[in-house]
Amino acid sequence: MATGIKDKVAIIGMGCSQFGERWDAGSEDLMAEAFNEALADAGIEKARIGAVWYGSAADKINVGNSAIPLSTALRLDGIPVTRVENMCATGTEALRGATYAVASGAVDIALAIGAEKLKDTGYGGLPHMPKGTFNDLWMPYGSAPAGFAQLAAGYRTKYGLEKDVLKQAMARVSWKSHQNGAKNPKAHLRKAVSMETILNAPLIADPLGVFDCCGVSDGAACAIVTTPEIARSLGKTNLVTIKSLQLSASSGREQGFKDWDGSYVPNTRNAAKAAYKEAGITNPRKELSAIEVHDCFSITELVTMEDLGVSADGQAWRDVLDGVYDADGELPCQIDGGLKCFGHPIAASGLRMVYEHYLQMQGRAGDRQLPNPKLGLSHNLGGVPYNGVCAISIVGLEGV
Repeated sequence: MATGIKDKVAIIGMGCSQFGERWDAGSEDLMAEAFNEALADAGIEKARIGAVWYGSAADKINVGNSAIPLSTALRLDGIPVTRVENMCATGTEALRGATYAVASGAVDIALAIGAEKLKDTGYGGLPHMPKGTFNDLWMPYGSAPAGFAQLAAGYRTKYGLEKDVLKQAMARVSWKSHQNGAKNPKAHLRKAVSMETILNAPLIADPLGVFDCCGVSDGAACAIVTTPEIARSLGKTNLVTIKSLQLSASSGREQGFKDWDGSYVPNTRNAAKAAYKEAGITNPRKELSAIEVHDCFSITELVTMEDLGVSADGQAWRDVLDGVYDADGELPCQIDGGLKCFGHPIAASGLRMVYEHYLQMQGRAGDRQLPNPKLGLSHNLGGVPYNGVCAISIVGLEGV
């Protein structure tokens, strides 16, 4: 019978590149930037790494669709490397592979790394990435802002909210993230923005304005994991262990064959339920110290609060406006600035979120340090609300 992975794997080193418009660096440079920080943090020789899981989503405009570019860039001579891709959950998928390898006893030490270069394409949004005839025929004119604007319409309709009220709550989501991101030296956007500016910004897809949408960036992040026993033998204390890793993928039936009303994301609810069970969490709003969620758009973050069970259905907008998820609120969300301030180099985002929890629990988060954090949840949502994938990771201090 499956017993889960709670406390079977510890993080001994993490690294994160500077995110932004990195015209000065190629994908290989970003990988090395994150990896070198993680290796120094772990305090081990590169040769001790038994296996690597490498995430890269936009392969056609990046480094290619094999693991060889990573092996070459990091000089991982003879070390097995597996490339994974799962849309916006790619970084967490890489961590899942490395974690499972250690938990199973297949290797002692494993590396998870995700990197993406999106700014060298000459395109203002996410690059066009045809992956064969299926995607091009299935949703040939789809766009991310349009898909998530529909989530706002579904949510507002279900709960009878005035448009201006939801717009105010969405603006508060973005305002909060910019306040936090201004304190993070690795964020792409490091400037606080007023509510007035956010509310008066040009529309992208009604009701989403410019400041309701995350940016497009370059970046990389990685984690080195091992067993708690090996971590302690390396002199590590105050261990941050992995409590849960869960993933839910949609079959696409939400689009027309279920009673889904467009006000929530089924994949997130499925993944959260499984993650809480594996981690032994019964009251996430009280037990979690901080959350990092997939705020590709402000409405996504707001709805995710209900999908994760930290806000009651139909009440997330009220919790947001009441400051529940502010840095000094009951449950801080996006304390590092989130996708809103880091942008979304696809394969790097999931690991970047875990990086923040890792720093927080070791008291190394600088000006944004939270008091006594013990458990952190990261959430990645790929695709669109009605057809996609959700990955959730929970990390925390050993024994919590």
